[in-house]
Amino acid sequence: MAGASTSASPNLGGQLKKSLAFLAQGNLGIPVMLLVLLGMMTLPLPPFLLDTFFTFNIALSIVVLLVSVYSKRPLDFAIFPTILLIATLLRLALNVASTRVVLLEGHQGGDSAGKVIEAYGEVLIGGNYAVGLVVFAILMIINFVVVTKGAGRVSEVSARFTLDAMPGKQMAIDADLNAGLIDADQAKTRRADIAAEADFYGAMDGASKFVKGDAVAGILILIINVAGGFAIGMAQHGLTFSDAVSAYTLLAIGDGLVAQIPSLLLSTATAIMVTRNGGDEDMGQQVFGQMFGSVRALSVSAVLLLLMGLVPGMPHLVFLSAAAIAGLTAYIIHWKREGGQLGDAVMQRLGAKPALPQGGSGASAPGTNALAAP
Repeated sequence: MAGASTSASPNLGGQLKKSLAFLAQGNLGIPVMLLVLLGMMTLPLPPFLLDTFFTFNIALSIVVLLVSVYSKRPLDFAIFPTILLIATLLRLALNVASTRVVLLEGHQGGDSAGKVIEAYGEVLIGGNYAVGLVVFAILMIINFVVVTKGAGRVSEVSARFTLDAMPGKQMAIDADLNAGLIDADQAKTRRADIAAEADFYGAMDGASKFVKGDAVAGILILIINVAGGFAIGMAQHGLTFSDAVSAYTLLAIGDGLVAQIPSLLLSTATAIMVTRNGGDEDMGQQVFGQMFGSVRALSVSAVLLLLMGLVPGMPHLVFLSAAAIAGLTAYIIHWKREGGQLGDAVMQRLGAKPALPQGGSGASAPGTNALAAP
């Protein structure tokens, strides 16, 4: 018996490792996730599970946004359209589940629909329901009119131009192959990249429609939650109008906000992916390298900020600090480009002697200072 139990333990451990490896590879994880989404739309969820899924949704949106920022090429995140679809379905399933809980348990107030919804509602409303509705409407306009609509248009144009440019790219690869500039394997890799790029932008064109529809659904769900909550609270639970407003508006706005914040993050990630150009640097490196690489632009900006800071009534400390930062940044960049010789050049212009290098004479080598007077 002891030998049988000893032999059974390694077998059980091996089966467990195989099962975990199988789930880690995604062979079963994605189908299970889709089944969970369907279950969320049909089965009632307790507040704790709602908080868990809302937290996962926010974390997923943050991860997707950061991966989009740090991707050097759009093809480095080629699975993005599929993830965008799954995240949209998850958010819609959460909207259905949270709407059910809000309408059924909203008359109790407080955290009856989960602590996440209550916290988001209290932060946005701040004790004034009219202000909360206005702020939520502004967020919806930003997400729907600005980010989502712009990203959808860019996706359409990118897909169209990518498909139009495919024949020319294929001919260029064939010409390089015939000229001996590349071998057959390199030509095959380049053709695969071109096909993958066309597939990616075509998929992004379709996935952006899901994001746009999700933004519209968020507006309708908020209206349904508020109107349905008033009707159910006053007709079935005997609440007064003020009590119904206090209970259901808080939960409805919190429910809408906890869904629209991840939606805004994913819309921003979509816009970043479709507006990125391929290169060897991620988004942060490109932004700092190109925006803050022009000394002239930073210098002019510093002067303009200085002039605006001298205008009466302006917050002088803020503008003058910004002008000082811009001017100092321009000076540091220019000093580094000149190989650290900018200080000596300024001293020479002022008629003073530059600092002597160790082991050298006071005369500087000709041509080493680009700012020296002719």
